[in-house]
Amino acid sequence: MERQREKFFWGSLRLLLGWLMLWAFIDKLFGLGFNTCIDGKTGKFLGVMCKSAWLSGGSPTFGFLKFGTSGPLVAVFQGLAGSALVDWLFMLGLLLIGLAMMLGIGLRVAGLSGAVMMALMYLASAMPPAHNPLIDDHIFYLFTFLAFAFARPESSFSLGARWRETALVKRWPIFE
Repeated sequence: MERQREKFFWGSLRLLLGWLMLWAFIDKLFGLGFNTCIDGKTGKFLGVMCKSAWLSGGSPTFGFLKFGTSGPLVAVFQGLAGSALVDWLFMLGLLLIGLAMMLGIGLRVAGLSGAVMMALMYLASAMPPAHNPLIDDHIFYLFTFLAFAFARPESSFSLGARWRETALVKRWPIFE
C-alpha cells in the first residue's frame, strides 16, 4: 500500500510538472490570455490569437527577455530577445519536455532539459529574487526536474515501462 501511494505521488507530481510546461506552450502558441495576451499596462485580456501569440507572428520570448530580465547577465539575455532561433528552441523545449513528463517517457532527457531551461530562466530573472535572497520558483522546478532525471522514480499514470522496452531506448539508454 505504501508503494502505491509513493507511485501515485510521483505520478501526480510528474503530471503537474508536465502540464505546467504544456500549458505555457499552448498559451504562448495561441495567446489564450493567461500571460501572452494580457496588456501589461491595463491588465485586460487582448483576445485569443492577439498579436503576441506565436501563431499570429508574436515572439514567445521577447517580452520576458526584453523587459523581465535584470541582474549581471541582463545584456546577454536582452540581446537574445526576438531571436527566431531562441523562440523555436524555447517553444520546442516547452512542448517536448511537457509531453515527455505527461507521458512518463524519456524522463532522463526531459528532466535534464527542464533543469537547464529553469536554470537559464533563473539567471535571466530579477536578481536577487523578489521574495528570497537566493531562491525562487525556478530553483524549485530545477530540482524537481533533476529528481525525475536522476532518480527516475516509478510512478502511476505512465507509459514508462513500455517506453523502456522500445528498440530506441535499448540502443540509447539516455532516452529512458
